[in-house]
Amino acid sequence: MPPWLFIGIRFSLAGIVLLFAGYRYWSLLSSVTNIKHCVQLGLVMAVAMLFWILGLHHGTHMGEGAFITSLGAVMVPLVGRLFFGERPPLSTWSAIPLAVAGLACLSLEGGFQFEIGQIYFLSAAVLFAVHFSLVSRAAVSMPAIMLTAVQLIVVGIVSLTVSAFMEEWPSSFSTSIWGWLLASALIATSLRFFLQTYGQGLTPASHAALIMVLEPIWTAILALIWFGERMQGLQALGCFLIFAALLISRWRWIQKLVRAMGTKG
Repeated sequence: MPPWLFIGIRFSLAGIVLLFAGYRYWSLLSSVTNIKHCVQLGLVMAVAMLFWILGLHHGTHMGEGAFITSLGAVMVPLVGRLFFGERPPLSTWSAIPLAVAGLACLSLEGGFQFEIGQIYFLSAAVLFAVHFSLVSRAAVSMPAIMLTAVQLIVVGIVSLTVSAFMEEWPSSFSTSIWGWLLASALIATSLRFFLQTYGQGLTPASHAALIMVLEPIWTAILALIWFGERMQGLQALGCFLIFAALLISRWRWIQKLVRAMGTKG
């Protein structure tokens, strides 16, 4: 199945499922302001997904792409500063040089130049940071299930539109693909984005971003297990520096977590 067609069906189906699951909140959709905010978030997410998919298509290493995309967590405080006038903590400024050094190591692997896939992943990281910050604020005033449902439907519509113009749809599909498509829509999309949006409504964006720091680690491990991917020396160093930047950017909350665990112990 062409990738954009797959994403379009997956996200549309997932959004519709959540829309009906949240029928109690349908009245909120009568508000033009609520719809406007959800659609705007969906469009930002759709463009971020576009860059992410292009990164997967043109990239040469899935684990490396995951670490580049994870830089969105470092950028969240910067987005807060740019759009909402928030003052980033000192740890953010300390993390930026490490993040830049990590990106430099990844570019050195290809002869001191960024691959097109890396550029797409970095663009996706910027947009995911914007989306993350906006969702954290919108989730405070609107039920997570409706906020997620409308966003996913918007992403689905945009993806199907892109697919219709850019992809050639096959005349038939293997029957085995539909089970994977349903699992992707219901588990990896409906459930995943609902839990993430609901969690973001319960905690500050920076706290949520701390938890999401581990995502590239899991991606690299699963890419190793399922696809047999291996990292070269500079790739591993670049990913390590990026991960160190992620930890430093959330150092205050790591200290709080350690102290809390020590108190409970």
